[in-house]
Amino acid sequence: MKNVLPRYLLDRNCLIGTVMFSVLFALIFLNLYIPFSDTAWFGLGNSTTFLITAGFAFISILILVTSRVVMYQTGKVCKLTYAGYILWCIIEVVLICILYTVVTMDVIHPADQSWAMVFGKAMMYGSISLIIPYIMAGMYFTIMDKNRTISLMNCSSGIAGDVPSSREEDKITLFDSGGSLKLSVRTADMYYIESDDNYIKVWYLDSGGGLKTYILRCRLKTVEESFRDSPLARCHRKYIVNLDKVRVLRKEKDAYWLDLENDSIPPLPVSKTYSDAVLERFRKCSPEKVGGME
Repeated sequence: MKNVLPRYLLDRNCLIGTVMFSVLFALIFLNLYIPFSDTAWFGLGNSTTFLITAGFAFISILILVTSRVVMYQTGKVCKLTYAGYILWCIIEVVLICILYTVVTMDVIHPADQSWAMVFGKAMMYGSISLIIPYIMAGMYFTIMDKNRTISLMNCSSGIAGDVPSSREEDKITLFDSGGSLKLSVRTADMYYIESDDNYIKVWYLDSGGGLKTYILRCRLKTVEESFRDSPLARCHRKYIVNLDKVRVLRKEKDAYWLDLENDSIPPLPVSKTYSDAVLERFRKCSPEKVGGME
């Protein structure tokens, strides 16, 4: 529960899809539930009831949308855990159930119904109509993310059926968050990948030898997990570097830096989180590139 929530669950498309699916699920569930409830007052026939129903639905959707916008912005500045995400979802349900209870007691005025009774039933059915679609949406996006990762892993060495004869012929094939193939570049031509919110920038050499950048919608974490056995290595929360393109690893004060073979590329930082792993790979594979370490 203390583990950090996967970034894809805080992606804009995921949050929008979760809200839309939850609203649709809730509408279907509540229409099935109304005939069997003694506290439900939803209706479309009577003009007054229709206005109250429409107002309640509008405010409820506004609560969900506002909550998910705040969640998206929060996820950009700090890490959200599974426990925090679950608590966030519960708070959304509680807020909507409080709204339902207020409307029921102050506007509908049901006979022989207490605040506690109405709120208790609202929580029970509100949890069913929102928590279930939250779980289903989370499972769907988790499966989609795993499928994208598998696709990346299957294509990371070039076209299926090809067996590269050397590292020079290896290819890095990248897909966007929708699973569409966007870029396939030789490992020998790739320098590094930079994270930019929900996008990544791939820096590589084109056929003419010029340094180019390609932007696609993808998580840096997905690239990191998909190419563990390649020269690509995570060196910073914002960077994945091709270790084969590093000229030297050097230390300045308390920080490590990577100088790449292309002089037009500024040195890339190595953060403390990834420094041990990067140093270990250099000591094993390229000890001659480790400079200024004393």
